[in-house]
Amino acid sequence: MVRSVRVAFAALLGMGLHWQAVWADDVTSFTLPNGLEAVVIEDHRAPVVVHMVWYRVGAADEAPGKSGIAHFLEHLMFKGTKTVAPGEFSDTVEAQGGNDNAFTSWDYTAYYQRVAADRLGLMMKLEADRMENLQLTDDVVLPERDVIIEERNQRTDTSPGALLSEQMRAALYQNSPYGVPIIGWKHEMQALTKEDAIAYYKAHYAPNNAILVVAGDVTPDQVKALAAQYYGPLKPAPGLGPRERPQEPPQRAERRISFADARVSEPYFTRIYLAPERDAGDQKKAAALTILAELLGGNGQTSVLPRALQYGDAPKATYTGAMYDGSSLDDTTFTLVAVPVPGVTLEALEAEVDKVLAQFLKDGPDPKAFERIKTQIRAADIYARDDSEGMAQRYGEGLATGLTVADIKAWPDVLAAVTIDDVKAVAAEVLDRRQAVTGYLQTDEAAQ
Repeated sequence: MVRSVRVAFAALLGMGLHWQAVWADDVTSFTLPNGLEAVVIEDHRAPVVVHMVWYRVGAADEAPGKSGIAHFLEHLMFKGTKTVAPGEFSDTVEAQGGNDNAFTSWDYTAYYQRVAADRLGLMMKLEADRMENLQLTDDVVLPERDVIIEERNQRTDTSPGALLSEQMRAALYQNSPYGVPIIGWKHEMQALTKEDAIAYYKAHYAPNNAILVVAGDVTPDQVKALAAQYYGPLKPAPGLGPRERPQEPPQRAERRISFADARVSEPYFTRIYLAPERDAGDQKKAAALTILAELLGGNGQTSVLPRALQYGDAPKATYTGAMYDGSSLDDTTFTLVAVPVPGVTLEALEAEVDKVLAQFLKDGPDPKAFERIKTQIRAADIYARDDSEGMAQRYGEGLATGLTVADIKAWPDVLAAVTIDDVKAVAAEVLDRRQAVTGYLQTDEAAQ
């Protein structure tokens, strides 16, 4: 994959194209009088379109004691309106030869369909209908509550890794609602009611709290006309203010969590640090952290941690990685993970990771590796622009987490401007164990 991306990047340069300008003129935006913000991404290579509606509300916006309501309502949005029967929404999309789905995060809830371009008006009609006319009764709400509880059972409660991750986030975020799992705490999920869902829906699901993203074989004029026809008549929700949440205080003490379970077959060490997110008009730190993650563990054996711990005469790990995602309204995370080879304890592996990090903080990145990583990121950005659904995701997620269209367009330029000194500065700021949680996932026997 890396080689094909590099080839694509080289070919584009060979054609005289500047990587920062690709598709820059094919993204337009407008706002309807009722507050609905819209983005249009033109891609006329195939007669298909991706239609997405993003709501600026997610699990971190839930009222205390109501965890899971954002994800619960995502499920209930498929249960019908005054004119559309339960399940008919997805059946209609499928009948048009398309597909649809939805997803919830801490900062947003999104719904999307991929269909033939001439079916865009139908998708808007359906989505606008359930934005205003959702009908809920106990007959559909209570069985669906059982569904989300079972989803938690299958995805979290039966997975030692998921349980460790959940506990670590709860320990990392001392004040922010990001410490509450998206799916919810089970005891609170069991108490969610129809009235909770309706109140949440009426408070947050409205055009002035939504972002429409359309990508594919369309023009801005076509999208604007259809949006005005279907979304334009919807009334904005009153009283929507800024998304003000509890913020993290200064963190001064390292936290450690050890989770032992008989189901664990492959122990590992992980650490999550509190890290700054991408902010509107100020993405420099996030860009440097993006490159730092690639330098430390995002590029296989050429990155710092794999090269030091996985390869050579005495490898200590079978896998190492570093991850950062700045798409967040508030403070996000920078994650390290390492899986030991047989015979190496988690304590010994952690010590080796910290030794490598200390050397990196002292020396900074290798200049050649730094330039190579930046080239690969630029190439990957070009490659990603071939995917209209991925582009729709990029703009929807960015706008839902507080960025502007200009910020999203500028992101490649911000990445390109990152220097070695920028990376060293954010590494020193973020890789501080006083603002981190270290986790061990291990077998019952290892914990004894």
